Amino acid sequence: MVEPEVGVGPHPKPWPIGNQYDPDLLEHGDRRNVIDRYRYWTVEAIKADLDTCRLDLHIAIENWQHDMNIGTIVRNANAFNLAAVHIIGRRHWNRRGAMVTDRYLTIDHFATVAEFTEAMIRDNREIIAVDNLPGSVSLSKATLPKKIVLVFGGEGPGLSPEMVAASSKMVAIEQFGSTRSVNVGVASGIILYEWMRQNILTS
Repeated sequence: MVEPEVGVGPHPKPWPIGNQYDPDLLEHGDRRNVIDRYRYWTVEAIKADLDTCRLDLHIAIENWQHDMNIGTIVRNANAFNLAAVHIIGRRHWNRRGAMVTDRYLTIDHFATVAEFTEAMIRDNREIIAVDNLPGSVSLSKATLPKKIVLVFGGEGPGLSPEMVAASSKMVAIEQFGSTRSVNVGVASGIILYEWMRQNILTS
């Protein structure tokens, strides 16, 4: 069985006119995982267009053990068109799971929790941790303000004590099975949608 090709093939001539178009993609086809609006556009043009309508929401993850889930979180950030992603700890991370969506985002790096916290204070942005540690508030009962940064710990170790201390509150996703926690990449998608529901979809 031959699997269908992703995307679109070469654009029939005459080609559309505009600086946003990539001549190579027009000639050979666009097989990227992008919405139809951005077919044949350059990466730079797509990022510039997304910059005009980004949500004022940031997301962060601690990367002390080269977490494999960062790529999923970055991909989720692109899906919701967030303003920024912050990686705290190790600079290098596995980009495979991001499916090249990191090209369309602003991704910052902070070596320490203190550096990250200082940057968020300068931006007047509330830090909200996401974990199911004692003292956390259930997501269904939590209010997620507009100007926040949602912080996730690494898969396994969770949030560092320093990050917990720097957060104004902690939110936990309710679960109903036997596992202690959901995958951090999955958790990011759930809580990003809840922020959208509270601040965008019902406004």
